Amino acid sequence: MNLSALAYRLRRDTVDIIRAGKAGHIGGDMSVMEILTELYFRQMQVSPDRVKDPDRDRFILSKGHSMEAYYAVLAQKGFLDKEDILKGIGQFGTSYIGHPNNKLPGIEMNSGSLGHGLPVSVGMARAGKMDGRDYRVYVVMGDGELAEGSVWEGAMAASQYRLDNLCAVVDRNRLQISGNTEEIMGLDDLHERFRSFGWHVIDVADGNDVDQLHEAFEEAKTVKGKPTVLIANTVKGKGSSIMENQAGWHHHVPSEEEYAVIMEDLKKEEAERDEKDGE
Repeated sequence: MNLSALAYRLRRDTVDIIRAGKAGHIGGDMSVMEILTELYFRQMQVSPDRVKDPDRDRFILSKGHSMEAYYAVLAQKGFLDKEDILKGIGQFGTSYIGHPNNKLPGIEMNSGSLGHGLPVSVGMARAGKMDGRDYRVYVVMGDGELAEGSVWEGAMAASQYRLDNLCAVVDRNRLQISGNTEEIMGLDDLHERFRSFGWHVIDVADGNDVDQLHEAFEEAKTVKGKPTVLIANTVKGKGSSIMENQAGWHHHVPSEEEYAVIMEDLKKEEAERDEKDGE
């Protein structure tokens, strides 16, 4: 499976979901897509027939506002039906809400209250160790989320309990709703911050490159005695020039004109990656 091309096809599905629901955090949806694609289609041991399997891997989307991208991935993986999502999202009483809802198959935790995902992941990883199970726990956080103190409490606990079955990913797109992260609540040197908390840190130069992500996740599996964090340098709004690196696209529903441009850009990117794969 060409995961690079798939990520762009899932971006198109994501834009359709946002348009159907008349709401959505499109910028972060676009930046996180390769991370979700690599996890769900090459890394994690999960499937629709294993939702109750105690040995399944666990995933938490701590940056829960990127739910539209997560819907697209879960539908592609077979947990959800894309047409049901498009019909239901944004409707009164629907289960398809704007943040993860664990009443839906494949979703481990209701999230979106930022800073909670890592501490809960620590609990899941610790439980796995105590029960003698070999599942892995993955959590994806936004970089703006790291201003929450509970993140660093969780980071301390993960190191204290030597949770080498825990892998966190920071979607480091450097933009949050009100602007650049370094102007609002600076994070650099993020590598050194996590290292000082006792984590193994992997910098992914291009977090929108599935091959670089694959290499990093494979390295994480070899680490013993400490948790691992991937600092994935991504582009907010990745895939279309009208969205990329624009804080105003943190939460935005494309107009008809914007939709046409974005979809054309995404189709072009997908085709280029398909062509490269065939060489």
